Amino acid sequence: MAIVAVATALTACSDSADSAEAPAEKVELNLLAASSTRVFNEELEAQAAELDPSVSLLINNAGSSTLVQQLVDGAPGDVLITADKKNMTDAQDADVVNDPVQLASNVMVMVVPAGNPAGLESVEDITEDTTFVLCDPQVPCGTVSESIIEAKGLDVTADSLEHQVADVLGKVTSGEADAGWVYATDAAAAGDAVEVIEIEGAEEFTNSIFGAVVAESENPESAQQLLDLLADDFDSVWTDYDFTPED
Repeated sequence: MAIVAVATALTACSDSADSAEAPAEKVELNLLAASSTRVFNEELEAQAAELDPSVSLLINNAGSSTLVQQLVDGAPGDVLITADKKNMTDAQDADVVNDPVQLASNVMVMVVPAGNPAGLESVEDITEDTTFVLCDPQVPCGTVSESIIEAKGLDVTADSLEHQVADVLGKVTSGEADAGWVYATDAAAAGDAVEVIEIEGAEEFTNSIFGAVVAESENPESAQQLLDLLADDFDSVWTDYDFTPED
């Protein structure tokens, strides 16, 4: 009996030690993030994995208005990132997020395919013969594009309106379009596939990147940790991709 008791005690101690040493399970979070933030997905995944507990991200990149509508329609989510204040306000008004914070800002530029086959030197060179693409006004990159066009008094008409900035960039890099307006961050990510033409005065129409924890998050504490990471410890990554982090 004594031998059995000792063996049982040792087994119990061993089980307890194994339990104490076992690493915490990863928390899986659904991140709904504006298309323009897709450029740093890998860096964010790597830093999220170092949180305690470790976080594994399921990232859905799309136009901000699409993401908000998905949450309104009941899609699962833990953190929402929008490319402007308006769409985050819409999410807040719909009670699908809590306490948004500004994370960074972005500015528009014009991009043309490598080699600039249409020979454009400024936005004033856009004519009816130019195949020109913009974001749809329903999404932030389209809203700010409209504001710039109005402010500069440009007489331009887009040949197509895309529902996310990634699609505008795709039409330019593929040669389907002579020019398109995208965020400076997208242009930087495209590298040698595009040439960048600054839009004079675009800095007066910056887009603010906002983040918030989703109201129905199943892991609100980890979601808040991820948001805090983006707000407080992500400045170098924001800067590397040509965003301006919020002070």
